[in-house]
Amino acid sequence: MNRQLLHTPEGVRDIYGKEYAQKLCVEEKLRRQFNLYGYQDIQTPTFEFFDVFSKEIGTTPSKDLYKFFDKEGNTLVLRPDFTPSMARCAAKYFMDEDVPIRFCYGGNTFTNTSSLQGKLCEATQMGAELINDGSVEADGEMIAMAVESLCQAGLLDFQVSIGQVEYFKGLCSQAGLSEETESELRELISGKNRFGAEELLMEKGIPEDHQNMILMTSDHFGSVEVLEQAKSMELNQRSLNAILRLEKLYQVLCGYGVEKYISFDLGMLSKYNYYTGVIFKIFTYGVGDAIAKGGRYDKLLGYFGKNAPAIGFMVVVDDLLLALQRQKGGIAAPKDSGQTLIYHAGNYEQMLAKARKLRKNGIMVSLIPET
Repeated sequence: MNRQLLHTPEGVRDIYGKEYAQKLCVEEKLRRQFNLYGYQDIQTPTFEFFDVFSKEIGTTPSKDLYKFFDKEGNTLVLRPDFTPSMARCAAKYFMDEDVPIRFCYGGNTFTNTSSLQGKLCEATQMGAELINDGSVEADGEMIAMAVESLCQAGLLDFQVSIGQVEYFKGLCSQAGLSEETESELRELISGKNRFGAEELLMEKGIPEDHQNMILMTSDHFGSVEVLEQAKSMELNQRSLNAILRLEKLYQVLCGYGVEKYISFDLGMLSKYNYYTGVIFKIFTYGVGDAIAKGGRYDKLLGYFGKNAPAIGFMVVVDDLLLALQRQKGGIAAPKDSGQTLIYHAGNYEQMLAKARKLRKNGIMVSLIPET
């Protein structure tokens, strides 16, 4: 026997027994909360055409995709991200709809990266998308639903950090940065590399006052007061409108009663270039990365022929489970009212009849032969 076949490839793992039961339990709690908000379940294919996740759309880099070919020679990829699939689906089936559309989903995503840093190549995500609603109230609904979903899953201590892509883009436009320079700068600021960002701006000959405004984005994080700090600067109208929208968003979130979870970070950006407005990440202790991420992507559906605003978020279920395990109380074990019936040759029919009766009443029963 080839014992190597017993092992899984790097970046994937088996989940079974109690751990998998807990995972299914958490997934059910998340799905129930999505449904309570009126989001309907949808299932999209595990693989799509390569162009659904192309560079133009602004999703995962091609080098990090699992690519293969169908019999016609088309390039296919395992989905690295649900949002482009949701956008494609909405454009296909709801092209002429202009009323709000609410989707929720669950499934696995796949990222082919060599720098795993403890992360798996295959991860389970659950999330929701609200399409055809560009309002600040939609932004608030999405963030509040994310907060309430995590609370229902049993998470006790976490923080939502909210940013605004338009604020950063407005500053870049004001400074006259090219699209290429903006992309480089986005990566540096997102990685909190202030020195690298300063060096890039100096290299491009950006005036000092514009440099300072851009670099100060990294300093604007914390409670709602940071929005007032940003407004005190001489902002262009695009960046100012982004701050004013965040202020309105905070009022909406207060209406949901979730303001204690909220903070702001104007230097927070995303690796996904399709985000156009508010973005947010949810952090908790014991996990190195955000356990949930989301944001507004008002131009993404246009790549599929439907011009419509949209906002969504996803929860990394595997990271949520890790956080729950490390918090006080851990994960509530699924209720198990099952029974074990031991039989031998003389009473098998009797035990079988008893097992069938119990199963009809919804009780889990395992029939085990006597040893």
